[in-house]
Amino acid sequence: MANSLDTILEGRRSQPHQLIEVLQDVQHDHGYLSREAIDTVSESLGVPVMEVYRVANFYTAFTLEPRGKHVITLCKGTACHVRGANPLIEQALGLLDVGEGETTENGLFTLETVNCIGTCALAPVVVLNGVYHPLMTPARLRALINRVRREEEEGTGHA
Repeated sequence: MANSLDTILEGRRSQPHQLIEVLQDVQHDHGYLSREAIDTVSESLGVPVMEVYRVANFYTAFTLEPRGKHVITLCKGTACHVRGANPLIEQALGLLDVGEGETTENGLFTLETVNCIGTCALAPVVVLNGVYHPLMTPARLRALINRVRREEEEGTGHA
């Protein structure tokens, strides 16, 4: 991780205005913002560690915990809610045996919910690894999760 952080921080040291961009790059490379990474970013940019944590906690794009190999995002916005987001959430919680924002014990899935993803005409929407799945139903969600599980077991897991 240290080499990757050095590469990210190269040319940005002592430049506190680079904080968000640096955190984005760290998250992209490592999947989350570890304590070690936050400490290194703080020291390198000259930003107090509490400020780095404040920024990392303010923006929902950042996570302080490792995520699963596959991230499932369920929209709870008004359009999705009206068109059946709650049954989708219940389906996902039951199938994955996790709570909202948690990762399965095997590290395969992280389940997150968001207030809106901006695709109201396609509601309800589920996003799997950045791919949008519109007009989702509990049955289609179950099939999607089971397909990913099957692909992982077969060694072709790239959903």
